[in-house]
Amino acid sequence: MSENLYALNLITDRFVCKGEFYSHIESALKGGVTLLQYREKNMSSKDMYYDALNLKKIADKYDCPLVVNDRLDIALAVNAGGLHVGQSDLPASVARELLGPDKILGVSASSVKEAKEAELAGANYIGVGAMYPTSSKEDPSSVTFDELLEITNSVSIPVLAIGGVKSENISDFKGTGISGVAVISDIMGADDPENRSRQIIENLKRFVL
Repeated sequence: MSENLYALNLITDRFVCKGEFYSHIESALKGGVTLLQYREKNMSSKDMYYDALNLKKIADKYDCPLVVNDRLDIALAVNAGGLHVGQSDLPASVARELLGPDKILGVSASSVKEAKEAELAGANYIGVGAMYPTSSKEDPSSVTFDELLEITNSVSIPVLAIGGVKSENISDFKGTGISGVAVISDIMGADDPENRSRQIIENLKRFVL
């Protein structure tokens, strides 16, 4: 497992994926993805279960934890590494109680108040954004870089920047105190996901970590 578990969180998105979904994910993991978040909104629970199982098999090959977005039942059913919840999902404190103490719990936040509440509820990391305009979510909450710095200064757990994060804008996060980034389109939509993931990791080491 990576020494920095939260350096590069890849969030899956079939709609922007180039090529075969599972092969694309595996290539990205080869490139250095440290945390894989499975997000799927338009699939039956049964199909999600088998989909998550397939992803977990791939992630396990690279000792990369699989975190399921929103769906606690799927996370528990496939014995995933953890769960990620947003502000309108299951409350973080309830998720932590049901997950148990040893699973990863991520929480989305766009303010200091939300970040502090997530930490108190038992979150292991916080995803903060959207930092840039993004098409992967409807009506995302925007966060300024000053607000991001306030959040990283207000909590003691890792903070990941999300929302339009790309290889070429990693340098923008220098001095913000983040522990990593969550990326969707820049990897899922890349022609060479392995190389793109590697570029992001290199830029994180150069400017952020």
